[in-house]
Amino acid sequence: MIEAELEPISFAYHGTPLEVENNGHSIKAGYAGESTMEIDGTSLKLLQFHFHTPSENHIEGKSYPMETHLVHVDKDGNLAVVAVMFTEGKGNSLISSVVDHMPEEVGKTNKSEQSINVMDMLPENKDCYRFNGSLTTPPCTEGVRWLVMKYTVEVTKEQVAAFKSVMHENNRPVQPCYARPVLK
Repeated sequence: MIEAELEPISFAYHGTPLEVENNGHSIKAGYAGESTMEIDGTSLKLLQFHFHTPSENHIEGKSYPMETHLVHVDKDGNLAVVAVMFTEGKGNSLISSVVDHMPEEVGKTNKSEQSINVMDMLPENKDCYRFNGSLTTPPCTEGVRWLVMKYTVEVTKEQVAAFKSVMHENNRPVQPCYARPVLK
């Protein structure tokens, strides 16, 4: 890892009606509206978030029971993903809402008038690691800016088990860094 002076990320996430899909490889929640993040002077719109059990990223060699990816796009179609790791502990109300509406059947989507805000799923400290990588599902398209939160969020063992009961283990194995620098 390379020590770097990284500009903080500015999050402007707003509430959106809950819509949860089982797409066969993850539990995904679409995100309507104009929720954005700004990084290095570029604004990116939040499109959706989804979950992996166990984590696809490791922090200093450590795996986590669950991870979420918040997928963003800029005006030119460039992607950035914010990754948040979960540790077992207290329950998370946003995760409870997703679990309560999570379809077990592949291809099914459940909608609710309940409003959620992914700010409720971010750690208090927004420091992150940054690297360029790829999407984690085929065709694993390169050119994705990754922002992996350094700090975790707590979920209960039961919340993790609920995702595993539907998705089982749906993580891509950790990939080698090769010549890819990771900034911290």
